[in-house]
Amino acid sequence: MSTPSTKILDHIVHLTPPGTVSEVSQQFRDLGFNVIPGGTHAGGLTENALVVLQDGAYLELICFTHPASHYPPGSPPRHKRDNNPWAWKEPGWIDYAFLGSSSTSISKIINARAMREKSQIRYDPEVDGGRERSDGKVLKWQISAPTQEYVRGTSPFFCGDVTPREWRVPLDPPSNAQHPSGVLGVAHVRILVEGQGLSDMIGNITSVVGKSPVSTTARRATWVLDTPRTDVAGGKPRLIISVPETEDEQRTLIEKGEGIYEVAFLVGAGRRAGQSKTPYGRIVWLHG
Repeated sequence: MSTPSTKILDHIVHLTPPGTVSEVSQQFRDLGFNVIPGGTHAGGLTENALVVLQDGAYLELICFTHPASHYPPGSPPRHKRDNNPWAWKEPGWIDYAFLGSSSTSISKIINARAMREKSQIRYDPEVDGGRERSDGKVLKWQISAPTQEYVRGTSPFFCGDVTPREWRVPLDPPSNAQHPSGVLGVAHVRILVEGQGLSDMIGNITSVVGKSPVSTTARRATWVLDTPRTDVAGGKPRLIISVPETEDEQRTLIEKGEGIYEVAFLVGAGRRAGQSKTPYGRIVWLHG
């Protein structure tokens, strides 16, 4: 059996305040995205809506169903809410996932690779996850994420489908992935890190991706990723790890900590290029 790829971009996670799925869905529609219903995750703590892209990746517009104060202090639901990896994240782009496997342990593959390469990253064993769609269909998957000592959202987590991926990412009908803004797919995900941590992050991401960066400078490194439907959008996405290069980036790093600074999208010819806000995260529009 061949080793599964560990560099397929699956989805990018955007968080908004509790109970705001409807509001964020409209905000993304106003930006020119076609937003489709998601559902409630197993355990009932979070719910989402989806933006499916032609390259097979998608945006997960997620929020907690209730604020932490909804759950009695000390209760099991409150413990689960407080210990969710995104419980203390500020709204905006908070995490990203690569496509995993339900038949092969991605965590074992990466951990063995990291030990050989003497990088620091380690992944926890796969755990079960799932969601009930708004139409009642129950989805199942397995998640592997970096161990707790690593900042969630700097290195990807992995999502491997147990039920068919097309249940989770409905590309049929094709109109689901057609957007008024002309968006075709992801151009890049850019992550900000502290200057002293850049070298270690490059080593960690190299072990995760399984490839060295295609370009490296003193301030950033770039990897080429795949998507579930490679080249459908006219190009492959980039993962960029960098230190702050502007005052706004430095301020964002201070206020939000290490993590995703911006997501760029490929748009068709004749469509707008430039920048937008989600309003909690930064978007860049690039011509393919």
